[in-house]
Amino acid sequence: MIVRIMGEGQVELADSHFAELNKLDDELLAEMESGDGPGFRRTLHALLSKVRELGTALPDEALEPSELILPSPDATLEEVRDMLSDDGLIPG
Repeated sequence: MIVRIMGEGQVELADSHFAELNKLDDELLAEMESGDGPGFRRTLHALLSKVRELGTALPDEALEPSELILPSPDATLEEVRDMLSDDGLIPG
């Protein structure tokens, strides 16, 4: 799956990694619902770091369609809330 991190670029991520990422996504959703700003920031950074770690960065000149778009590391709680689906940021 091709994942775009807004403001950074794209990474290719194997589907096998999504169970691990969904745990962080669930934490992020809970922190957003409770209004835990510091927890939200910490978990957002952990989620994006894990995507970078597990994924393979695509070259900047590659323009593949992104199947998933994640917020930038400096996105606000409100900006991320606008990006959410019923499943959070990551489907499943």
